[in-house]
Amino acid sequence: MTKLFETITNLPASVLVLEKRRYGVIVARRGRVIAVHLRPFPKLISIVEAQVIEPWRRARRTEDSCWIYYNQPRGHSRFLALKYLVSGPKTRIGTISAALRQLDGIAELKRVDALLCDVTNARITSRLLAREGWAPHAPSRWHRNYIKRFYGVYLIQPAAIDADRHNLAASAC
Repeated sequence: MTKLFETITNLPASVLVLEKRRYGVIVARRGRVIAVHLRPFPKLISIVEAQVIEPWRRARRTEDSCWIYYNQPRGHSRFLALKYLVSGPKTRIGTISAALRQLDGIAELKRVDALLCDVTNARITSRLLAREGWAPHAPSRWHRNYIKRFYGVYLIQPAAIDADRHNLAASAC
């Protein structure tokens, strides 16, 4: 029986669950991924949440942490959407990179063709996104859409995946 909400702290033992579930949150702290929380429904973002509530919460965050919400849309199962990235003023780039590497690992497990995101924060530059493997996609006047294409060739190194899996398993102990 499938649980509606499930927390994964041991990646190697939970590969089949991660492959099957469409919606999740990757949680990273101090440069390490500590868990993947699986959800029964996608993360939906409202203007009020993104522009009013979240800036208020962000200013009060006091730790080096990052949450990445991802969805695998039902009509487009060959893609993962990075829906929302939550961080605070103390979050280091290494923590965000660890969470993004985990997202790449999940993309590889699911054998998706690409990751997609809509960047709304003006402080996230095209240069930073390019360094992480993202490219501009579907130009729009009101959106900054980016894509990270795989099409069967995954850009992350197996050693990096193994190191992250080891870190995730070690942090669960």
